[in-house]
Amino acid sequence: MTKVMIVYASMTGNTQEIADILGEELEKYDIEVEIEECISVDPEDLLEYDGALIGGYTYDDGQLPDEFVDFYEDMADVDFSGKVCASFGSGDTFYDEYCLTVDLIETRLKEQGATVPVAGLKVDLDPDEEDVVRAESYAKTFVDVLKG
Repeated sequence: MTKVMIVYASMTGNTQEIADILGEELEKYDIEVEIEECISVDPEDLLEYDGALIGGYTYDDGQLPDEFVDFYEDMADVDFSGKVCASFGSGDTFYDEYCLTVDLIETRLKEQGATVPVAGLKVDLDPDEEDVVRAESYAKTFVDVLKG
């Protein structure tokens, strides 16, 4: 069975909610999903899976979440070649650097050799019905590449 890990950082619960939506959607495609907070895993753990979705919120005016910094920095030491990965997260359009964490994760994944089949999923604050529809489409594209 195809296995995917979803790793996230969430302060208000918004990014965790996105992770849960994505996890439920992936399971519809017969994918075994494990969802973990970033402080509970190391980037190397992702190598045990066929793919990974990594999410975080953007703090204040474009900063990585404090609890996510170590995970993000450690990603630079992992070769993700052959892995299908993508990024997601929440932010607030009030700030100039809307969802910058999503972009930073995506760039790091590409730098480390991951196949990134879909642009990062960005959600303004908590996911609404339109965001759920976008998450479903995002997951479908991810699965299509993952399962080849």
